Amino acid sequence: MTGLLVIDMQVGLFEGAKRFDADGVVRRINDLARTVRAKDGVVVFIQHEDEGDFAHGAPGWQLLPALDSRPGDVYVRKTACDSFYRSDLDKVLRERKITKLLVTGCATDFCVDTTIRSAAGKDYEVVVVADGHTTADRPHLPAEKIIEHHNWMWAKLILPGRPVTVAKAEDLLREM
Repeated sequence: MTGLLVIDMQVGLFEGAKRFDADGVVRRINDLARTVRAKDGVVVFIQHEDEGDFAHGAPGWQLLPALDSRPGDVYVRKTACDSFYRSDLDKVLRERKITKLLVTGCATDFCVDTTIRSAAGKDYEVVVVADGHTTADRPHLPAEKIIEHHNWMWAKLILPGRPVTVAKAEDLLREM
């Protein structure tokens, strides 16, 4: 079964720092979510929390209002860049017999990257949505280049038997 992971697409992460192609990323995540649900897959919204601006229930902790989240979706709370670290994510996925993960979210170079590597290490079939994740410019590199670099790097990870796939949302939607 397929699960769509939507990592840290939260209000507080989109205030201030401009995220690359944020509206397009949200649109593609919503398109994927509709299709995954229609194919009896599971949409999993992962929300970072801490004791500050991202306290559970705080305005910054909330999902972006433009996201198509529904009561039947799964919601997982996390406290680290790795969405699996000390969270219920692995348990939730295994209980639902999810073996294939479509990965989307914010921020490419932190939580998305760490979660992808962790999922691959747990033997999930990982499919990165190449245009379904975003980040902000960093002092040394613009967001667009960070995204390009990570998509290239994930496609080159050495994982015998189960490499990470990187594909655009439109191609994945066509295949589903």
